Amino acid sequence: MKAIWNGSLSFGLVNIPVKLYAAIERRPVSFKLLHEKDNSPIEYRRWCSQHGHEVPWNEVVKGVDLGEGTFYVLSKQELGSLRPKRSESIDVQEFVAEDRLDRIWVDQHYFLGPDKGGQKAFFLLREVLVRGKKLAIATFVMREREYVAAIGPYGPGMLLTTLNYLDEVRSMEGLEGMAEKPPTKRNELELAQQLIDKLTMDKLNLSKFKDNYRERLKQAIEARDAKHLVQVEQEVKPTPEANLLDALKASLES
Repeated sequence: MKAIWNGSLSFGLVNIPVKLYAAIERRPVSFKLLHEKDNSPIEYRRWCSQHGHEVPWNEVVKGVDLGEGTFYVLSKQELGSLRPKRSESIDVQEFVAEDRLDRIWVDQHYFLGPDKGGQKAFFLLREVLVRGKKLAIATFVMREREYVAAIGPYGPGMLLTTLNYLDEVRSMEGLEGMAEKPPTKRNELELAQQLIDKLTMDKLNLSKFKDNYRERLKQAIEARDAKHLVQVEQEVKPTPEANLLDALKASLES
């Protein structure tokens, strides 16, 4: 498995060489928009709504939408100076009991493993977290984004889980039907409890759950014969030499 980040896990004066790996592999069905009449791919262009023409990359800037047609424009230089720089370490700020992690804070999961020279300290920390039933709360920067994360034992190694910031989590206030709680009868509670007990399993077995839509789509594609396949020759338009540098930079930023 290829690491997506490497550096150190730091707490106090301890620095543990570590690597970060993607724990989740999304498998979305990829569609391409085509023109129904001739099956040619649909293109998206940078279009100036005021002057009605395509805009080259070197004339594109980014603006923060303030509402009512007002934008705060930032140059590429300004954005570059504001973006966080890649951190060389995952800095542990504090430790908390593992049951203090609210499910709504959880975002993405990553496997955390030791790098060369870090095995002893890595597994020592893991064992201490296991015994204390604790999580490390840490901060780091990856791919120009600042993260707060929870780190704890998982399988033979550890799991780093990025967390949502508090101001990103929405309040439940205003949900329809939550204002009044209707009374519950004793027999209703007993029947509901019996049903839950009947459906309760000793262990969660996710292998019996499938993405049925993806599976049906895969089977439908495999069942089709060659006459349903469409081959469209696409004209590759060369990038003008004058805009090549801007196109390369824009490709990296997109």
